[in-house]
Amino acid sequence: MIFLIEYNRPEGRIVTFQPFDDSDRSKAEQLRLEIELALNRTNVDHEVVLLEAPNEETLRRTHRRYFQDIRRSFQDIRDIAKSTHGGDEWND
Repeated sequence: MIFLIEYNRPEGRIVTFQPFDDSDRSKAEQLRLEIELALNRTNVDHEVVLLEAPNEETLRRTHRRYFQDIRRSFQDIRDIAKSTHGGDEWND
């Protein structure tokens, strides 16, 4: 399967998520291009990608950052840093 994702990096959220059958690759590529052009015209800085995976479950596992709450991601990073470096500089 092919998955089109438009991702708003600053907000850490998916704006567009659309799966395509492998046989619809050209449709997926066309939609990606249309989204990229529209974003460019409006000066919106979103990430637009086409990703391949056998299914959505695999995609969610291999590209977790698109599906994970950004606040949780930052908290996970802080927790790792605290346990690795053990300092109070990582407190909120």
